[in-house]
Amino acid sequence: MSSKIPVGILGATGIVGQRLLSLLDQHPWFEPVWLAASERSEGKTYVEAARWRLAQPLPARFAGLTVQGPEPATCPTRVVLAALDAAAAARIEPAFAAAGKLVISNSSALRMHPEVPLLVPEVNPEHLQLLERQRTGELGRRGGGAITNPNCSTIGLVLALAPLARGFGLRRVQVTTMQAISGAGYPGVASLDILGNVVPYIANEEEKMESETRKILGRLTRDGIEAAATQVSAQCNRVAVEDGHMETVSVELERKAGLDEVRAAMAGFRGRPQELELPTAPAQPLILLEAADRPQPRFDAERAGMSVLVGRLRPCPVFDYKFTLLSHNTLRGAAGAALLNAEWLQAEGRLPA
Repeated sequence: MSSKIPVGILGATGIVGQRLLSLLDQHPWFEPVWLAASERSEGKTYVEAARWRLAQPLPARFAGLTVQGPEPATCPTRVVLAALDAAAAARIEPAFAAAGKLVISNSSALRMHPEVPLLVPEVNPEHLQLLERQRTGELGRRGGGAITNPNCSTIGLVLALAPLARGFGLRRVQVTTMQAISGAGYPGVASLDILGNVVPYIANEEEKMESETRKILGRLTRDGIEAAATQVSAQCNRVAVEDGHMETVSVELERKAGLDEVRAAMAGFRGRPQELELPTAPAQPLILLEAADRPQPRFDAERAGMSVLVGRLRPCPVFDYKFTLLSHNTLRGAAGAALLNAEWLQAEGRLPA
């Protein structure tokens, strides 16, 4: 591309916002030119406002940028990547969309809005058509709009389920998560609550996984998204792991299939990002592991990157098959997912000029 597309970042000082800046530092298509955060950060330089939490150093060229308040009038870009908490996003993101900005959001605030696509481009690219339906409503009346990526635990699950749903159909899914503390943001879970412990409750997480999965796997109709008939039951736990959400999954198929068929469907799974060779897209969205004791967050979270690692695929005596998956929750589950959606929209000619 002859010149980079300027983008803004909402929630730039949080962990997901930091991850976005790190990913955008050498990005071939996009250039962050406007950073915004809460009022307490407004007017400070980024290095003053953000407590940098990533292993990679803060890119020096962003350190001196002045952090703005989350007001559409101060944002010079048409494209905004949002990494806000849900309460702030529910107020701020619609305001940006109504002001003519395309908001590519990581927040849960608009995920289940009937006119907002909940996108994993390898899984449900046709849902992007919902963006056109926003043009007649408040979100898109000035040429703006909103799209979202799923919850950090949902995205790994739907990537693993998509080839099974396409190839064999899915009746029932049961999933138990072991979710990293970085998924709770900073400062996150208190050390006395998580060290040497497992917390068997994450507020609204199970409901998000169940409803988001059915929306993503659902069918686009004239009236919107018809949720998939698949029954999904989720149990979510917070564990003392820094990065990487692990999930144990059991599935019941509509059409019976042999283990080799299931393995081949998952190993051969590809989508539009791979066809288009998008900068952030993994060459292989699902990577099947052969070792009996993998994946493990300590050894495999960074290796996973934008892919989902699947191990221990085997028959299930209650359903049909069961497996373990691992995804990097702040890469594929958050910042990387939003960036991949932005790349895909650009490749499809859907970003505003």
